[in-house]
Amino acid sequence: MTQKNQMMLLGVLVVIMAAVWYFNRTTSAVAPGTVAAFQNYQLLAVENPQLHRDKMEAAQKTEYHSLGRNPFSEIAPPPDHEKIKTVETHQRVGPIPPPPPEPPKLPPNMKFFGYGTIPNGTLRRAFLSDGDEVYIVGEGDTLLGRFRIVKINNANLEFEEIATGLHNTVTLQEEQSAPPA
Repeated sequence: MTQKNQMMLLGVLVVIMAAVWYFNRTTSAVAPGTVAAFQNYQLLAVENPQLHRDKMEAAQKTEYHSLGRNPFSEIAPPPDHEKIKTVETHQRVGPIPPPPPEPPKLPPNMKFFGYGTIPNGTLRRAFLSDGDEVYIVGEGDTLLGRFRIVKINNANLEFEEIATGLHNTVTLQEEQSAPPA
């Protein structure tokens, strides 16, 4: 670049700088509507705005006393045996409530020996045997008119007694094969 071009560029930049300075000096940095908001601002009502040095000094003099737990550890400390011993046992007043009823049981010769599904994607079916009779039931079906099948799992069968609504579970009983001869 020649010196003449540089001088012209410098002159143009000075003119631009003067224009920016003039417009920034004459216009306000705050929008006209916000000035009224600053004028209507009310300070918080504080009765004594001075520092409370006595409270600050008391807070600075306090010391941390550990309760035996590391605040940076996820593992909780073992419970105090003294606190456990101080727990009082309450004596029950009045008649003793009856024990809860026993869960329902299938007939003693009824065995849950397997489950299966039909290839078209229906619910599982449970296979139960009562001697020579075999019952095939699905979830929600009733068995012997007394039991409703709730859930058929891989290793157990959940059922409820219809009359009482009590639930129980029986496990899958595998047939023991005869030892090889």
